[in-house]
Amino acid sequence: RVRRTDPFDFVITLGDNIYGGNSASDYRSKFELPYKSLLDAGVKFYASLGNHDSPNQRLYKPFNMDGRQYYTYTKGRVQFFALDSTYMSPAQLAWLEKELRASKADWKICYFHHALYSSSRAHGSATELQGVLEPLFVTYGVQVVFAGHDHVYERVKPQRGVTYFVEGASGQLRKGDLRRGTGLTAAGYDRDLSFILVDIAGDALNFRAISRTGQTVDSGVILRTAATE
Repeated sequence: RVRRTDPFDFVITLGDNIYGGNSASDYRSKFELPYKSLLDAGVKFYASLGNHDSPNQRLYKPFNMDGRQYYTYTKGRVQFFALDSTYMSPAQLAWLEKELRASKADWKICYFHHALYSSSRAHGSATELQGVLEPLFVTYGVQVVFAGHDHVYERVKPQRGVTYFVEGASGQLRKGDLRRGTGLTAAGYDRDLSFILVDIAGDALNFRAISRTGQTVDSGVILRTAATE
């Protein structure tokens, strides 16, 4: 319904894409049928893997991973870096630093499954990943990071200049799971399923978090500043 007024042409996934089996019927019932209208319209999905996903999902053509567990691609002035946060190997970290250093994009956006910052009771912040990834994000000017894992929506207050989103409530909800008073939350929603709609125009990233019923539960603008150049 949202795409009728906001005709986005691609979707990023934040892991735990296919729970349970990985047979052809699983892909059909859990992905191809639910998203049929988008797929038929030519909308592309660019997946990242979660801890409940088989690594073989990287071979599934509609996920556009081309056999890679982590990869990068560019859309206009934006470069995306899809990571595998379940297996954050030294090789992946070296690859990420090399790609970030070489990037000439105005916007650098990373996305993966485990949230570096989260106020959720179920999992919370992935502090070990925080220690190895955040320095790279800060050093090389990543402006925005999207993660899942916790089944809530949360926009974290900027940490060292980086805005972090948690959106693990698109497929499953942990109702009431957000902890209040952590000091991390700029906005949060744990009452219903939700997803994020993002539009980047020049130096402004506009976002809307939308509930299952179509209610806007959070919105705002992130500006690209001279500090990230």
